[in-house]
Amino acid sequence: MTGGPRIGVLALQGDVREHVRALEDSGAHARPVGSAAELDSVEALVIPGGESTTMSLLAVRDGLLEPLRAARTAGMPMYGSCAGMIMLADRVLDARPDQQTIGGLDVTVRRNAFGRQVDSFEADIEVDGIGDEAFPAVFIRAPWVEAVGESVRVLARVDLADGADTIVAVAQGPLLATSFHPELTGDLRIHEMFIGIVRQYS
Repeated sequence: MTGGPRIGVLALQGDVREHVRALEDSGAHARPVGSAAELDSVEALVIPGGESTTMSLLAVRDGLLEPLRAARTAGMPMYGSCAGMIMLADRVLDARPDQQTIGGLDVTVRRNAFGRQVDSFEADIEVDGIGDEAFPAVFIRAPWVEAVGESVRVLARVDLADGADTIVAVAQGPLLATSFHPELTGDLRIHEMFIGIVRQYS
């Protein structure tokens, strides 16, 4: 643990404890972040899964949205899983008209693209950059990526029943996002990948 990066987990709503535990198990110093002062105390941030509309409203209510945008603009590494992917996206389809995001990731994301809670599923997928073994991805009311900008690197896709090849993990500079929930799997490779990004950009 000595020398591990200080990584916060945005503690507005969602899988905060699970991400803190996964980050700690991966060698980081992790803590919940619920204020601008706490955001200033970390080198990087994880935006967990949850409900993106609620997360957006709480960030605005608590005066955190602008500090989050400023930190991202200043180059803070950020990783968003599920709702966190939506929060980092520049463009969101099927969102409420008043929904705001942190932005920075040059992607178009569709909310709840895989369906409702009852349509949640698991799939073994190949993720570029974490080794040859498939990752046990957990999808819960998950978004997907419908379009990416030129600077965005596609890390993983999932094949749907209709044959569509759907993007579910991307990276762009210090930003990482997945449609799925690695914090629920016990597999630390996505969190380890993010720690590598933090070390690269810090």
